[in-house]
Amino acid sequence: MKFPAIKEHHLYNKAYRSGKHFFGRYVCVYVLKDLHAKRLRKEHPQKLLVNRLGLSVSKKVGGAVRRNRAKRIIRAAYAANKDSLKKGFLIVISAKPEIVGKKSVDIARELKYAFSKLEMLDDSLKKTERK
Repeated sequence: MKFPAIKEHHLYNKAYRSGKHFFGRYVCVYVLKDLHAKRLRKEHPQKLLVNRLGLSVSKKVGGAVRRNRAKRIIRAAYAANKDSLKKGFLIVISAKPEIVGKKSVDIARELKYAFSKLEMLDDSLKKTERK
């Protein structure tokens, strides 16, 4: 599944400088309110707010094969958590070298913890789950 991506380098820098952050064992997560969310909502086929996802995996993780595997694992972990997140944000996930050899379940667990610490979990979904 394809996620709306952050394509501009200045948005990565903005998320790093101004966004809320969480540093975990395997990944670092940066979250910033997306100023263009309303414009993107108009362009979306179902007129929904979306989060834009940016991935950053450095050469410290390993060669091209390991970096691509890390990106696939992070995308799968994000997909497991994306329905419970607030919408209209820039989310940058940066992999640490410790991610090599980990399963997407481990990364999904860490992302869920990170999003709860960053107050990104949608409260309206929690209320409907209790009923």
